[in-house]
Amino acid sequence: MGDFSLIGKSMKRIDTPLKATGQARFSSDLMLPRMLIGKVLRSPHAHAKILEIDISKAEKLQGVKAVITAKDTCADKWGVFRYTQDQQFLPTDKVRYVGEEVAAVAAVDEDTAIQALKLIKVEYEELPAVFDIKSALESGAPLIHQDHPGNINIHVNIDVGDVVKGFGESYCVREDTFTAPEDSYFQGEPYAVVAQYDHTGSLEIWMPNAGPHLKAKPLSNVLKIPLNKVRVRKIAIGGAFGGRSEISPADVICAFLARKSQRPVKLVYTREENSIATRQAHSMIATIKTGVNKEGRVISRDITCHMDGGAYSSTGPIAVSVPFLCMEQAYQMENVRYNGYRVFTNKPIRGMFRTHGRAFACGVDLQLDMIGQELGINPLEMRLRNARKVGEFTPTKSYVASCGMTETILKAGEKAGWNEKWGKLPPYHGIGIGCNSVQTGFPMGIRGGSQAFIKFNEEGGITVITGIVDNGQGNDNMIVQIAAEELGLGVCDVQLINADTEVTPSDPGSYSMCETFIGGNAVRLAAQDAKNKLLKIASEALKASPDELTVKDRKIYIEKSPNKSISLSKIIRIALSRNESISGEGSYWPKVDSKREWVENPSGQLSETFSFGTVITEVKVDPETGKVDVLEVTAAQDVGYALNPKVIEGQFEGGIAMGGQGGMLSEYILWYNGRVLNPDQLDYMVPLAIDMPRINNIIVETIDPNGPYGAKEAGMSIAMSAAQAYCGAICNAIGVNIKEFPLTPDKILNAIEKKVKGEQNP
Repeated sequence: MGDFSLIGKSMKRIDTPLKATGQARFSSDLMLPRMLIGKVLRSPHAHAKILEIDISKAEKLQGVKAVITAKDTCADKWGVFRYTQDQQFLPTDKVRYVGEEVAAVAAVDEDTAIQALKLIKVEYEELPAVFDIKSALESGAPLIHQDHPGNINIHVNIDVGDVVKGFGESYCVREDTFTAPEDSYFQGEPYAVVAQYDHTGSLEIWMPNAGPHLKAKPLSNVLKIPLNKVRVRKIAIGGAFGGRSEISPADVICAFLARKSQRPVKLVYTREENSIATRQAHSMIATIKTGVNKEGRVISRDITCHMDGGAYSSTGPIAVSVPFLCMEQAYQMENVRYNGYRVFTNKPIRGMFRTHGRAFACGVDLQLDMIGQELGINPLEMRLRNARKVGEFTPTKSYVASCGMTETILKAGEKAGWNEKWGKLPPYHGIGIGCNSVQTGFPMGIRGGSQAFIKFNEEGGITVITGIVDNGQGNDNMIVQIAAEELGLGVCDVQLINADTEVTPSDPGSYSMCETFIGGNAVRLAAQDAKNKLLKIASEALKASPDELTVKDRKIYIEKSPNKSISLSKIIRIALSRNESISGEGSYWPKVDSKREWVENPSGQLSETFSFGTVITEVKVDPETGKVDVLEVTAAQDVGYALNPKVIEGQFEGGIAMGGQGGMLSEYILWYNGRVLNPDQLDYMVPLAIDMPRINNIIVETIDPNGPYGAKEAGMSIAMSAAQAYCGAICNAIGVNIKEFPLTPDKILNAIEKKVKGEQNP
């Protein structure tokens, strides 16, 4: 790579001071004149008809300024795709899960709003409900939606090669079923929305979001106002992890309350509401059958996966597909069949998740360990023999232009001391490995590409205008870093305007891991466009061709004669005196197959590039208590090129916390008849800083041919690989393969007891 001033260097993020000092403002921090407080009335039933809603007493309560029900909204139904439009933001006919929104109020203070909710009387007729996948699929089970027989929401079928023939040619065939319950996003920031209208009837709204443009359009649709009258404003966001990518009932309810009251309204969810009324991650049952040859290379694989999608479709087609896609990207296989089913139940809605598919991903990797054990091949070698290589096509026909999977396995293995530890550790000590891959962007229709604008001020500083949003992963810093590098500026010379639909151009949002690759490319192209204009004017002043010039340290100089230079500010003033403004425009559209569709045509280039990650975990298990001590974790990921290594290491560590330490040891939702029993921070066990093990971070660079400076996604592959590695390490430590996740002490003790009694799992 070139000699960069900022790119490839570890630097403090531009938002660090504000967040470290508590000055960053989130939606719940906003205070507007005459602002009201919103509250939502929720269903106490998992499944019931709404017979009547009486809001008359609530409306008469002093201090109440607006009460809304479904009658105040339209009957439109929301869905990410046209064929999944099934959710009303306030239902007209029936409720489908405990906690579903039924009505809402806006009042002068919180106490009054809560009192008003108690005055709303709703008459229900309870209906039979189903709370798990098996019950929902039984013959005669109550239907959650009448137009979905058998409660099947989405069925994704992928069939490549000849699976039956492949199994017939396999030396070893194994079939296992793996399960995992729901888990929560549990973002640090509970969901909060602030909405107000101006005198023209335009909506101004702030909320946590992974893409402001992805919020603005559905708000325009449901409010029946033009898109140019919906302004989603930038605000600090406390995490997303896949759960804030689509419109939320809170957004719509707050907007309707503001319109009816003609005053600003703030709606803040409690921690309990945040757990039940925003997205959750799917529970899952995955049956995996794999056939390999004598060398352990996968010949054939057949997977049937059932996912509990809750009451509505949400991102259903994507959610059903992604676990399979991550697997096919990570591992070679000649023949593969996949049947993925998303099933309706009377539970809250499920969406995409950073560590999506625990049962699927951990099942694939743990089964490789089992097969390797039968063949006498250790887990690291099993992965090396099946690892995806650069220049290959995935089974569903995505070309892999850059791939460091093998390098991540080898480097992680060397750092973790795999060869010295595998099979040589003391009793109840174990080591495990996990590998995974993540797409960097996928077809998203007209919002699949990103645009960026750059303008100079007369002193030589710039303003970057882009739709890119930062959910905490460092996207703001990435934008500034790229623009400053291209234009020879310092970070302090860059002003950023982003994630505001009124002033910023279209962008796919921080979704499908695409912002660095797609948005970053757009920013770089905009900077290059502006730079070309600068060089053209500077070439006249310096009497040299633009090709001979370089931009650095706020100056343009002749590369071979550095003493001959001109300041950027002078170039800008020359341009202004000639009635020429210096600005830049860039756009980037990923090279994907626009005809690829999740259900009807799951074939073609899914993403322009893919990331690849490996995690190795070493653990010690207490056979008396089942407690797991994680001794060391080694994480290696092919990130293309590390734009800011320190930020990437932070993403690795966050992925390990979510996918491994939390996702495989402690995080799961407890239920009773569709009601969440552990919705708060006391009972839902998110790992704390003191719980985290020693982590070794290894950044592998393959220089993607199309990424900005060769960069691509960083962090997601680690999150999923961590879950797999934790699983493998614990099973290795106790000598039993557990197929129900997460691996909590009770399951570990039960497995050890069965082993002692001679009932070891196969």
